Amino acid sequence: MRSRTPDGFCTIPTATGGIARLACARMRELGTDVASVLAEVGARPEQVNDDAVRLEVPKQIRILKLASVELQDELLGFHLARNFDLREIGLVYYVIASSDRLADALLNVKRYSTIMNEGIRLNVRLDERAVAIAFDYVDIDRQSDRHQIEFWLVTLVRICRQVTDTRLAPRSLKFRHRRDETPAEMRSFFGCDVEFGADSDEVIFPAPVASLPIVGSDNYLNDLLLRYAEEALADRPQVRASLQSAIESVLPQLLPHAKVSASDVAQRLAISTRTLSRKLRDENVTFSEILEETRAALAKRYLAERDLPVTQIAWLLGYSEVSSFTHAFKRWTGMTPRQFR
Repeated sequence: MRSRTPDGFCTIPTATGGIARLACARMRELGTDVASVLAEVGARPEQVNDDAVRLEVPKQIRILKLASVELQDELLGFHLARNFDLREIGLVYYVIASSDRLADALLNVKRYSTIMNEGIRLNVRLDERAVAIAFDYVDIDRQSDRHQIEFWLVTLVRICRQVTDTRLAPRSLKFRHRRDETPAEMRSFFGCDVEFGADSDEVIFPAPVASLPIVGSDNYLNDLLLRYAEEALADRPQVRASLQSAIESVLPQLLPHAKVSASDVAQRLAISTRTLSRKLRDENVTFSEILEETRAALAKRYLAERDLPVTQIAWLLGYSEVSSFTHAFKRWTGMTPRQFR
């Protein structure tokens, strides 16, 4: 098995830390003690002050969460994405802006996004029906985040509008996390209804937008930047595409529905149960080990959320009885969930 972090998940992906820097800058403007926030998440000051030093993605997510509380801004990721200069993204933005058509730009985003954030993988689908861009988390607990993903989707829409010089409106937009209602300013920005509690993080545009030309595109510059991007990509660790990572990504979505068997997961991953078992043998891990370790890691994450009752956590982990969750948690940690909390 691969090495694991203290909270149970695989090797920690990193990011350039740009979103965390924006959040820290906002806190400084309003007189918040940024040093105490960084200390609480275990981040070093240089990780949010120096864009050459990378930051672990879970720490970026926690910084955004704490900043949201400090700033009393439930839409922090949305607001940060609305107001920053897109050129701050750096090389990847210029690769996009020098592409020929929007379709080319989106495919470049897909290929080079891990330069900015190893914890998110983009999937781009271009066909005669739609242009769909979906975001999948890699070795990161999606349940722990809302501000980073909202930042990403707002930024993606802003880039599409800026490089085509149009007011593109998505046909639909989805987030996996929940909100009681769609904030009015979010609906106004996107120009469409936003679905929360969905089965994916995804934005869908009408198919014709793929052929929109990029304003001021420069093929010579694009070729040059693509070479730089390929070199930068080669320096990044390869995206962890193991079956174990894929299982860890889908289990949090299936557990609340009590779909915790290998066949349920195989069906979600569009492979046979036999293939799943064979590939896990190749990775020297069993499905039951992944299920147990993922449940234990998620349980600790959920218990850190003080507003989540233990009964709801048991449901989120796929247990029909709180007593079953309690027995399992005592096996993992030697204490009950309430004692741990």
